Amino acid sequence: MISYDFEYYLPLSMKEAVQLYKDLHERGKEPIYYSGGTEIITLGRLNVVKTRAIIDIKQIPECRTFQIQQSNLFTGAAIPLTVIEETNLFPLLSKTVSEIADRTARNKITAGGNICGQIFYREAVLPFLLSDSQMVIAGSSGIRTVFINEIFNEKLLLEPGELLVGIKTEQRFLDMPFVSIKRRRQWNTGYPLITVAALKVNGEIRIAISGLTTYPFRSKQMEEQLNNKEYSLNHRIDEAVQSLKVPPLDDSEGSFQYRLFVLKNILHEVFQQLEGEA
Repeated sequence: MISYDFEYYLPLSMKEAVQLYKDLHERGKEPIYYSGGTEIITLGRLNVVKTRAIIDIKQIPECRTFQIQQSNLFTGAAIPLTVIEETNLFPLLSKTVSEIADRTARNKITAGGNICGQIFYREAVLPFLLSDSQMVIAGSSGIRTVFINEIFNEKLLLEPGELLVGIKTEQRFLDMPFVSIKRRRQWNTGYPLITVAALKVNGEIRIAISGLTTYPFRSKQMEEQLNNKEYSLNHRIDEAVQSLKVPPLDDSEGSFQYRLFVLKNILHEVFQQLEGEA
């Protein structure tokens, strides 16, 4: 049970949602956009997240769209992960989100909620980082579309009051060869240690990682070393992992050194599947 009272709003358009946020903020309500609500409810019970107003975006048509539009897949921010998984328009995305939490939770967790959340895994962002997707954002100045690699740095860098409406992904990326591997400490239960998503684009393998540090990321420097076939796969993986300069994540699930060990093994699997390398 959440230990504080809050006001609930259900706007029917992007413009209404953004205006609501502005008005509520000016009244000191500390509003929060809400789609699936799993994180708000969980952290609210712990008093980690507090708000006096929630703006539910699930009735905004654009936020509930999941379809091909003019050679792009549009993934609305309020689309539940189970819908993504079952519709399977973007197989890498479907496979990656199918490993998040359990099915009951995935019925509530949304694409936008996972990407914009505070929990550091946020695996749903990995396929979008690999496919150079564009984030569609609504704000007081209107709608803007920004490439994800320009606006996602540890987190989605939204301005106060801005709303993630959805994500555009070029159709050409949807059927490219891919691998998505998650390793947990306890088989198929519990939080993950490492998740790696990989996409083969124009003969080169792109890599995005969750669980190694406190945020998901894609490292182009790491990709350059991994795709340099002048060296053996073992050498490339060692050099790529050593080049990573990220704050170490060391918790009850596993030490940072153990996570690096798991990452190396996953990278071997990725290249075996996508390149046939031993």
